[in-house]
Amino acid sequence: MAEWACVDGNEAAARVAHRLSEVVAIYPITPASPMGEAAEAGALHGATQKGALATTFTASQGLLLMIPNLYKIAGELSPVVVHVAARSLATHALSIFGDHSDVMAVRQTGCALLCASSVQEAHDLALVAHAATLRSRVPFVHFFDGFRTSHEINKIALLDDEDLLALVREDDVLAHRLRGLSPDRPVLRGTAQNPDVFFQAREAANPFHEAVPGIVQQVMDELAGRTGRSYHLVDYVGAADAERVVVLMGSAAGAAAEAVEALGAAGEKVGLLTVRLYRPFPTAALLDALPATVRSVVVLDRTKEPGAVAEPLCTDVTTALARAVAAGERGAMPAVIGGRYGLSSKELTPRMVKAALDEPLAATPRATFTLGIRDDVTHLSLATDETFAPPTTAVQAVFWGLGADGTVGANKASIKIIGEGTDRWAQGYFVYDSRKSGAVTTSHLRFGPDPIRSTYLIEAADFVACHQWSFLDGPVDLLGTARPGATFLLNSPHPADEVWDHLPLEIQEQILAKGLDLWVIDATRVAEATGMANRINTVMQPCFFTLSGVLPHDEAIAAIKASIDKAYGKRGQVIVDQNHAAVDAALDALQQVTVPDAVTSTRRRRRAVAPHAPDFVQRVTARMLAGEGDLLPVSALPVDGTFPTGTAQWERRMIATELPVWDPEICIDCGKCAISCPHTAIQMKVYDPSALSGAPDGFRHKPFRSRDLPDRLLTIQVAPDDCTGCGVCVDVCPAKSKEQANHKSLNMEPAALVRDAERPRFEFFSDLPFPDRSALAHDTVKGSQILEPLFAVSGACAGCGETPYLRLLSQLFGDRMVVANATGCSSIYGGNLPTTPWGVNADGRGPAWSNSLFEDNAEFGLGLRLGNEVHLAEARRLVGELAPAIGP
Repeated sequence: MAEWACVDGNEAAARVAHRLSEVVAIYPITPASPMGEAAEAGALHGATQKGALATTFTASQGLLLMIPNLYKIAGELSPVVVHVAARSLATHALSIFGDHSDVMAVRQTGCALLCASSVQEAHDLALVAHAATLRSRVPFVHFFDGFRTSHEINKIALLDDEDLLALVREDDVLAHRLRGLSPDRPVLRGTAQNPDVFFQAREAANPFHEAVPGIVQQVMDELAGRTGRSYHLVDYVGAADAERVVVLMGSAAGAAAEAVEALGAAGEKVGLLTVRLYRPFPTAALLDALPATVRSVVVLDRTKEPGAVAEPLCTDVTTALARAVAAGERGAMPAVIGGRYGLSSKELTPRMVKAALDEPLAATPRATFTLGIRDDVTHLSLATDETFAPPTTAVQAVFWGLGADGTVGANKASIKIIGEGTDRWAQGYFVYDSRKSGAVTTSHLRFGPDPIRSTYLIEAADFVACHQWSFLDGPVDLLGTARPGATFLLNSPHPADEVWDHLPLEIQEQILAKGLDLWVIDATRVAEATGMANRINTVMQPCFFTLSGVLPHDEAIAAIKASIDKAYGKRGQVIVDQNHAAVDAALDALQQVTVPDAVTSTRRRRRAVAPHAPDFVQRVTARMLAGEGDLLPVSALPVDGTFPTGTAQWERRMIATELPVWDPEICIDCGKCAISCPHTAIQMKVYDPSALSGAPDGFRHKPFRSRDLPDRLLTIQVAPDDCTGCGVCVDVCPAKSKEQANHKSLNMEPAALVRDAERPRFEFFSDLPFPDRSALAHDTVKGSQILEPLFAVSGACAGCGETPYLRLLSQLFGDRMVVANATGCSSIYGGNLPTTPWGVNADGRGPAWSNSLFEDNAEFGLGLRLGNEVHLAEARRLVGELAPAIGP
């Protein structure tokens, strides 16, 4: 009897890879890190040459760095497996999200490429890869889609050790051992060859590569005999007499299968070919699987090769069909067209697959097209039928949370409770902002009686939860995914009989228009009362189970508490009891709202950016902030990845639950709060008293203590919509009240009570002029903090220890600063769209920033410095040459 577990694709592959390997060379890279903390190919090469069972895990540029070694490993017929969570390559920009551009860049190395399309397949085909590499001696790259598969949690049947031992044959392992370098059997590998023999030696390995497809299918058949899960080099679903067939590989197979089945049920003769073994290309299997009735083949590639006649999979399919027709193995050549989709984790939905299958019916089908974008430049994009939606038996739920508030963790626990504790199927996919903690997270959960293969985001949710009240005022459409009649659960500081009048007008309109069932709970208060601090996950989770009806109520609560026992048991009974108390208190605090018949609010959600923001920010950045980046046309984006700086000032995230409030009566003018703030969300300004004209009510100030700047005023001001509430400024503040215990010059207060009052004060503060840069010495904390920061409101994690240094650098040198950035956190908080924190002063000067590759930072910086010295030398030459005209 198979053991079932809810795991993500990374764990699914790693469960096999770690058990079948003796050496795992690791180095972390997103999104492959959880598999084993990624890869080092030189160590891999050495391990396999010694006869060890070796593997590694990688993605993106990490895989490309292995290319020289992969040529060697393949050329020496050394069995290894490289597991890849396929990810975009850095081109005009870095992207940590998924497509096939990295694996397509290694297809020429001689490695076999085996593609898994789901979490279950990532588990099963990992075993196929390890067994087949030993039988064939050809190294395998086993890949699956980064994030969509690597981070999707799904219910899978686990392979046990007996399954692994049955497929990985002892004779193959011993043969590999005996080929290992040993002084007992001395040989020499890695020679330097001349033109007389190199070509022949390259051809000598042909039989090994030709044998790979047969070996892979043999292993797949053995796996099917043990598990009942049947795989083929190419799998077909659809009509036996199909006339139009779509060909692809990877996670898109799930969405494509749904589309094909729905179209088939409507009488259309369509089918889907899913390619699993991509190298060596399985020509015979492809021809056998493709119905003889097919007139049109639509090949979808998840990569882009600029300048190519077609993308890789499309090229291979076309060549395979053309050769078969030329050899008389097939009748007339079907029409083959190719499309690009899914770059950097862009969605592929059943609607898009339908559009691709409809394209051959056009009077003049496009030879090349794109899906999921609006191309108003080269006009390659296909329109979709928005009414097309395959049926589903799953309950679908969407949760809006804040990074590090526990929402994602609770939802992962819910998936395991349902998927592992019942006979129901479960799927979870989590949309993270690449800015890590402190950013919005969206959890997409599906539960149902049938296996779930919907490899795309939920578009018609039965249940929507908003775990942060401040999101209601943000630009993102929280209820856009809610289907009519859905349940809406809101974490609200206002009780059920008051909350309606506090909702923005747009939210009220959607609740009424869709007939939503509204429930509220003050999860923050419940969490605090039960000792959970700001971790609201344990409070919100039982509310979901109660309202969604996924499990009977008593069964759900018992399962939640059992999950708590398992998760927190090692941390002591006190922690367990606190979490149990939070579950019980949540159910007591949950309230249903009686929804009025009409809209009562006059308050609208805030705009994504202020109306006076620059044109580019209005046209492009604002739509990205509103979650509408997918709707931007091709023409809206820079062609070479060059973006304006200083856009973070227009983003107002409002994620803090508490804000620092300044008490000028105690302040000692030290500037420690400003210099320590990770987000430049608290600043100090020194100004002439005349600048106070027009100040809003309650604008705080005090005399500034300085002999160099006498008769000036000082204000310490928080940016209420930019502060993350980390409390660093309060921690470092040395000024304490002598009369009031625990009261400092800065004190944290509930954001809901002070944010509205602080907004006009911050706007006024922002318009105050900066003093002359020479007014105070720059080598003191106080002196440096009156300088204008040109790095502000970054997307760093709350309390980040790196960003204060960058802000200080920008204050000291920002108007003459060029940054050679090293890929890592500084890429994400410093150069991650939709907004960037590097800014400009009133003269338009500021830091210029660029990022090369993780491994190239030192050389990149050296190149910038050398370029600068060339320009400086030329400037000096010109000054000398033009001295008579310039004058002394």
